[in-house]
Amino acid sequence: MPRTLASDTTRRLPGVTGEGTGGPTATPKAATVWTVLGALYFVWGTTYLGIEKVNESAPTLLGAATRFLFAGTVLVAFASVRTHERTTKSQWRAAGIVGVFLLLGGNALVAVSENMGTPTGIVSLIIALIPLWLAFFDRVVFRSAPLGWRVVTGLVGGFLGAAVLIGTNASAGRAPLGGMLVAVGATLCWTAGSLYARSAPLPKAPLLGSGMQQLVGGGVILAVAVATGELSDFSVSQVTTASWLGLLWLILAGSFVGFSCYLWLLRNVRTTLVSTYAYVNPIVAVTLGWIVLNEALTARTLLAAVIVLASVALIVSAGGAGREPGDEVEGSVEAGIAEPDVGVSGGDGA
Repeated sequence: MPRTLASDTTRRLPGVTGEGTGGPTATPKAATVWTVLGALYFVWGTTYLGIEKVNESAPTLLGAATRFLFAGTVLVAFASVRTHERTTKSQWRAAGIVGVFLLLGGNALVAVSENMGTPTGIVSLIIALIPLWLAFFDRVVFRSAPLGWRVVTGLVGGFLGAAVLIGTNASAGRAPLGGMLVAVGATLCWTAGSLYARSAPLPKAPLLGSGMQQLVGGGVILAVAVATGELSDFSVSQVTTASWLGLLWLILAGSFVGFSCYLWLLRNVRTTLVSTYAYVNPIVAVTLGWIVLNEALTARTLLAAVIVLASVALIVSAGGAGREPGDEVEGSVEAGIAEPDVGVSGGDGA
């Protein structure tokens, strides 16, 4: 659950090599770049598996709330000491709104979808639709940029691939239709939060903004967990070692390591390269689901996956949801729940 790179693939952030102002003093070695990028691919691709492991013995919403509250507390404390940036009520309000959309509506719904029985690989492919939704609202609804053939092809192909993915798996009984629709709802929530975050008064420090969003979002998820009775019969003793390890992985690797890699890449390489995580992460998730969880991989699912991911690649390469220079999202956790954990986050991003 983590800015959505699909929303700024053509924009260059200050601090990215050769772009903007105040860039790095030295160009990083190719080996370093690919090591960090590979770590981002792997870490954020594993978060779907981590969520599944947490769900095995822990309440779904409680697991999500725990990791976001813990990670958010650490990030806010660390960033506050490091940056000395003072937050305002309006920033907390904005962070809360973004956090509710991205974390409750986005990441938590990913966990709910998986808990309903939707295979992790299918969830990751549905979440990969986020760049398409962003492009759709940018280019079609808001008309912030002209439509090009790559965007049109990507939108038509991507949504067609999603329909094939959901329809074939639902009709064959390999995944619950309700669970897959919940995942679609998560993509819409993440898109809404991402769009709002563009003009929201968030802190300048990304780590601080991410921590604030996780704190508020985690708190709201916890409140929902209590209101829905998740904790009524819960005992900590019922949580297995696998679930504890899954939660630890989501916090340390998903939120901390993944987000650190993401920020380092944004400041040292072109965003078009960083944005490749949007279609590589689902490949990692699908592969892990097949190997670790014995999730079925049918010819139609693979065909739908190729169509969806190729469409995402088209959108990314076209800057399908791009923004003009200077229209940065500061302090957001938009990690494209192409990564379901936060990351920036997810994020996520789940």
